[in-house]
This record gives sequence, structure tokens and C-alpha cells, in this order.
Amino acid sequence: MLRKTISIAGAGLLVLVSGAIANSLPNSASVSNPSYQVAQATVDTAAIEAAVFRQINQYRSSQNLPALNRNSKIDNQARIHSQNMANGKVAFGHGGFQARVTAINIPYSRVAENVAYNQGSQNPAKTAVQGWLKSSGHLTNIKGNYNLTGIGVANNNKGQIYFTQIFLRSR
Repeated sequence: MLRKTISIAGAGLLVLVSGAIANSLPNSASVSNPSYQVAQATVDTAAIEAAVFRQINQYRSSQNLPALNRNSKIDNQARIHSQNMANGKVAFGHGGFQARVTAINIPYSRVAENVAYNQGSQNPAKTAVQGWLKSSGHLTNIKGNYNLTGIGVANNNKGQIYFTQIFLRSR
């Protein structure tokens, strides 16, 4: 597994880990600061999901790309994966990706996934999105020919916040 580590002022450590997905080769990003703890009850995951969605579409707009539409079926699978990573039921990464795509049950021609986690960030959504934008594999997914997306965010009692964004081109 290839890892690339970058220090980001005020955001802790950014670690990019390569991974695999269908019709596109994504990477996984993580940002962590092990000394920082966030109480689970203080994290508004719905607000973080909305912020990721807004930031991704703002970026796409800046590149003259059409906005993605959020889909509740895709959101649900992204949330389940983020929760499973946060709870340690599955390893951080893209394991089970094809099962998530099958469970979405939307005919597609392309599909991709970005995952991230961070800890100790004042703005976890911005930290995750900025990490993705600085990674060629994630950026390829963000700029890809997709029309639907789903975003799931979950946190754990260690203060880690996990992100999954699935991109899909429906037929």
C-alpha cells in the first residue's frame, strides 16, 4: 500500500493511501491528530455531510462541471460504510465497495468512492475535501462524469470523523 504524508498547518497530518474502485482508481485520505479528542455528541454529522456536498459542488462549478445530485440510497450506503469504519467493524478503506454499489440498486455506467478520516480539525468537512482535492485519485473522482452522489459521515468516541462519498453515473 502506497502512503504519502503531508503536514498541513493547523490541520494535523494528512495521509493519502491508495485504494481501488470500479472504473476509476481512487485514493483514501486521512487526517489525524491523536492528541485531540472530540465528544461523540458534539459532532453534527448531517451538517458535515451537507458541507462536503456543498464544497464538492462548488469545486465542480469552478471547473465548469455540472453539479452532482444527492441521492438518499447512495447516502445510506455511504453512511453505513462510514459508521462501520468508525466502529472498527471494517478497516479504513474501500473494502466491500462492490457490495455497497449493489445495495444502492441504481443502474450505472460508472461508479467511484472517496473515503477519509480526520481528527482534531476545526472544520472536518473542509479538511477532508481539501485533502481529496490535493490527491490525484480523489480529484479524478470529484471531477468525473458523474451525476449522482451520496455522502456519509460518522464519528466515534476517539474523536475520529469518517467520510465516505460515492459517485455514480446513472444510466
